[in-house]
Amino acid sequence: MRILKQLWLSVFLGKRFYRLMASVILLFILSYFIPFLFSVSLLLLGLFLLTLILDISILFSKRNPVSVKRILPERLSNGEENILLWQVGNKYPFRTFLQIVEEFPEPWQIRDFRRKLVLEPDENTTIQLLIRPKDRGEFFFGDIHVFIKTPLQLLLRRKTFKAKESVKVFPAFLLLRQFEFKAHITDPGNIGFKQVRKTGHSLEFEQIREYVHGDDIRGINWKATGRTGGQLMINIYTDEKSQQVYCIIDKGRAMKMAFEELGLLDYAVNATLALSAVAISKQDRAGFISFGDEGGDFLPANHRASQMTGIVNALYNLKTKFLESDFAFLHKLIKTRITQRSLLILFTNFESLTSLRRQLPYLRNISGRHLLLVVFFENTSLQALATGEATNIESLYEKVIAEKFILEKKLIIKELQRYGIAALLTAPEKLSVDVINKYLQIKARREI
Repeated sequence: MRILKQLWLSVFLGKRFYRLMASVILLFILSYFIPFLFSVSLLLLGLFLLTLILDISILFSKRNPVSVKRILPERLSNGEENILLWQVGNKYPFRTFLQIVEEFPEPWQIRDFRRKLVLEPDENTTIQLLIRPKDRGEFFFGDIHVFIKTPLQLLLRRKTFKAKESVKVFPAFLLLRQFEFKAHITDPGNIGFKQVRKTGHSLEFEQIREYVHGDDIRGINWKATGRTGGQLMINIYTDEKSQQVYCIIDKGRAMKMAFEELGLLDYAVNATLALSAVAISKQDRAGFISFGDEGGDFLPANHRASQMTGIVNALYNLKTKFLESDFAFLHKLIKTRITQRSLLILFTNFESLTSLRRQLPYLRNISGRHLLLVVFFENTSLQALATGEATNIESLYEKVIAEKFILEKKLIIKELQRYGIAALLTAPEKLSVDVINKYLQIKARREI
């Protein structure tokens, strides 16, 4: 009885079954008006039932007729395209028609994933899917369901593969190597990273070499020149290393706003990961701070190779809250835990001068001891409204309000600069590149 119940639950009727059954019923109806069609209808019904029995016996001739295996990466990258794979094999001695239905993690809301394929006897194939996660954290896959049809295609057999497993979505790490590579390119034509003229005079000695036209004559080493018999020698200095760079992320409600399916917090997390990788590759010490309405995280700056693992783990499950962040806590944390002058890059979002002025005393105190860079975001939706054409009173009103908010952002920059605090206003999608550019400029100008 149990076997019959399992058989009943795993068998479904195909489209061809309904078409043939409808044809037989139609012939029976016509036989009321054309009597000789009754015998033909009975014959076709018998053939139909025999074919149905044959189809079900073939479908269940093997206990494991197909094989399916899901292949997940060790980790997924948030906001970037990741490749998921399924290996499918046919163990029947005939051509098989398959439909794969996957149970994706519920938060991803993927309801329409179905892959149809035809496999020859003993054939194996691989299905590929590009997926772009929108959230960080741990997510759980369910079972895999396969619907199988024989060449007769009257019935479908459902085979369920127990394949529950989890995968972790980390901050965007696929572009880290690209950022590190670009950060070391000195070609001015390189897209995305600006070539900055170096000012000042670094004290980090690198080597002595022969003087060439265009070198700074203040670096001539007269003692080395005297030993060469007249050939001018010059001291070469490089950027100072082992400087502390802290990325600070605001976890308050201001970072909940979403652009292009990602929240501002996610853009800040991805930029923090990219900037930390570049800073460590430049032999600076990268650290991380997060803060919200109650407490936060603190990872001391370091340039060891394992530091990136610590930063990734700190960023992995970072979430925003609906409450306002405590800048007083941030000020106290920096004052007590960071004693050396450092570059502090604060990712937050101020929408009005009023919201800035509430936190300005804390920002001014922080900038008195450290080089503070406040990074906040352009509202790209408002930009589209402000530049669009007003066709009626309602659109004119929206355009004026949008321009007001854009002006407010510019006034925030001026207010910060008035107190000697560096500011960067950028579009969310350009955040990583713009922040790395700013870091390279600060290094080139030797402002730390």
